[in-house]
Amino acid sequence: MANNTPDTDWIDCHDLRRDEEARGNRSDERGDQSGLGAITLAVQRCTTLRLIEPDGTETEVPIDTQAEPTKDAARLKAAEAVAAARALEEEEARAAEEAAKAARDKAKAEAEAKAKKEAEEKARREAEEKAKAEAAAKAKAEAEKKAREEAERKAREEAEAKAKAEEKARKAAEQKARKEAEEKARKEAEAKAKKEAEEKAKAEAERKAKEEAERKAKEEAERKAREEAEAQAKAEAEAKAKKEAEEKARREAEAKAKKEAEEKAKREAAAKAKKEAEAKAKREAEQKAKAEAEAKAKAEAEKKAKQEAERKAREEAEAKAKAKEEAEAKAKAEAEEKARKAAEDKAKREAEKKAKADAAKAEKEAKAKARDLGKTFRRLIKETGPISLAHYMAESNMRYYTSRDPLGEDADFITAPEVSQMFGELIGLWLADLWVRMGSRKRIHYVELGPGRGTLASDALRTAARYEFAPQVHFVETSPALRKIQLEAFPDAQHHDDLSTLPDDAPLLIVANEFFDALPIHQLVRSANGWHERLVGLEDDEFVFVAGDKPMDSIVPRSWKSASQGTMIETSAAASAVMQEIAGRLKEQGGAALIIDYGAFELRAGSTLQAIRSHEKVDVFAHPGQADLTAHVDFEMLKDVAEKNGADVMGLQMQGEWLRQMGIETRLEALQRKNPAEKDKLKRQFDRLVDDGQMGLLFKVLGICGRRWPIGVGFD
Repeated sequence: MANNTPDTDWIDCHDLRRDEEARGNRSDERGDQSGLGAITLAVQRCTTLRLIEPDGTETEVPIDTQAEPTKDAARLKAAEAVAAARALEEEEARAAEEAAKAARDKAKAEAEAKAKKEAEEKARREAEEKAKAEAAAKAKAEAEKKAREEAERKAREEAEAKAKAEEKARKAAEQKARKEAEEKARKEAEAKAKKEAEEKAKAEAERKAKEEAERKAKEEAERKAREEAEAQAKAEAEAKAKKEAEEKARREAEAKAKKEAEEKAKREAAAKAKKEAEAKAKREAEQKAKAEAEAKAKAEAEKKAKQEAERKAREEAEAKAKAKEEAEAKAKAEAEEKARKAAEDKAKREAEKKAKADAAKAEKEAKAKARDLGKTFRRLIKETGPISLAHYMAESNMRYYTSRDPLGEDADFITAPEVSQMFGELIGLWLADLWVRMGSRKRIHYVELGPGRGTLASDALRTAARYEFAPQVHFVETSPALRKIQLEAFPDAQHHDDLSTLPDDAPLLIVANEFFDALPIHQLVRSANGWHERLVGLEDDEFVFVAGDKPMDSIVPRSWKSASQGTMIETSAAASAVMQEIAGRLKEQGGAALIIDYGAFELRAGSTLQAIRSHEKVDVFAHPGQADLTAHVDFEMLKDVAEKNGADVMGLQMQGEWLRQMGIETRLEALQRKNPAEKDKLKRQFDRLVDDGQMGLLFKVLGICGRRWPIGVGFD
């Protein structure tokens, strides 16, 4: 049956070889115990004395059978002397061999002690992570426990496989060393001691060179600090002088203004007195004229009021008649509008019902195709032979994503944007900061790879909009189900099947959250004959891993070419191609990319392939097309590809540390103050994003950009 451990075909082959070697070793041991290598004297009955050498060869010494007894005794005595000398040589050789064996035993004991210590340390860390995870959420304790047990089982299996491979290699090396180097053990020990001394001297030289470099760097930093301090002092002195000059000018201006204000007040007082006298005379004349006018106006007002009352009565009658007509017309129009809306709502409901039925039918057909994918694979393998893991993974994930919405508590998995709004908001601030520092150019494109439900884009662009950041939105998405959900949130968004159709008329700000982990991978295994690909085949109509027959050494990284037998590594040509396209566009168009996913800082040995269904890990061969297949991202490779294709690498950071540098703790406090009833829930979401035992360490954040673009926050 299929599993995620290294290829059992390789291990069984090595086990057989190890058994044969073990039988050979036991045979050698019996030979040593029976006296192999000792010097034996045998007097031939007729004419020779046979000496058996330590290497198994024989030397014959002629014996004169007719010689006198004294002469024979002398010869026997000489032979005994030779035997004694050779016995002494053998003893010295045996002592050298024992010394070498003791050295090997010591090295082995140290390695075993180190492995034991690492295993204990690993067990301690896993115990701490387990205790922290159990306190995180009672509702999910069982699922997390299951995940830990799976991880521990996988680690044990990988450790056992690695130990098994190392044991086979060690025994093979020991047997070969015994057969080929018994006479050279002493010289090899001396060479080894010499080599260790040279390595120690080299390490000491490197350490001294490093200390010298650090000393020089420290002196350079102190020099720069002094220069900066001097520059700052000079600037402060200039600022002080400027401030004193400004203060003097201000005092002189105030004195001048005060004098002018006093003169002005004096002139205004004289003018005011004159104006008041004239106004008094004017008021008296106006009061007299007013009294006369009031009397006249009263009579006219009474006459006008009478005329106004008559006009108002006529207008009210006309208005009442007009209002009645308008009310009747309005009622008629409202009835017509209501009937029109009812018809439109009915048509809309029918259209939505039809669209929903069509979508359900398409989803049903896609799921049916996904269910039949296993049959398709079996037929293909039977007809053409084993297929690559990348082929199996690519086809399975394509069927999986086009047939459903995989996100959410009731689906298969959940991503960081769905955990908390804080994740998307901080990404939005990161994008807005870069955009502002590059001059707030009006034309720019926001691109998201695998945007899911559009949650990240909604949170990010809502936050960035506070800085008037309003880019054109582009989604790289192949799932019809997810495209429909995304368009509900972003009706004007443009969809693309891949990066090749993205616009090339303005810089790109690209976000890829949990996108690279779903791209297909190849698994390569080191055998006795070099590197070979791990393929997917059949055994009793069940999918199993099998060894490919084509050499793959040409695509193995240089640092892994001489890895020990049984070593497995993963590589993704698809991930390399996507990163090459991103880097090339950033080089030509400008912009930046933020890639968030899970994986290590550098390539590690072992299988990371897994299948997720309903938030549980399942066998990678159990549900082709109906489970999410993912693997850890090789960030070391992504950085190399980006740099080779003209992009600048801002940095690679752990997600928890990056979010802290972006200010997630401050954002948490603000949300808790605004929503005190949700305080504990918000803290749980925060912990899930940043804690070392959850997403904080496993997930990494990689930033890259075009030439002359600034380094984004979190990578300084």
